[in-house]
Amino acid sequence: MATRYRPHISLLGLIYIIIGIFIAWDRGYIDESLLRRVVSALLAIFLWVLVLLGVDLHIDV
Repeated sequence: MATRYRPHISLLGLIYIIIGIFIAWDRGYIDESLLRRVVSALLAIFLWVLVLLGVDLHIDV
């Protein structure tokens, strides 16, 4: 019986990514406007039906 490979992120990999996000935020590579655009894009991707119905998913604060 062959075992299947299931990809997963290790705890060390997750910590590495979290530290990278913090450093990018601290150095100005990530800011509030970028986060708003990313969240708006993700909402449009997952709720594309609403976009077709005319719902505006842009996040403006």
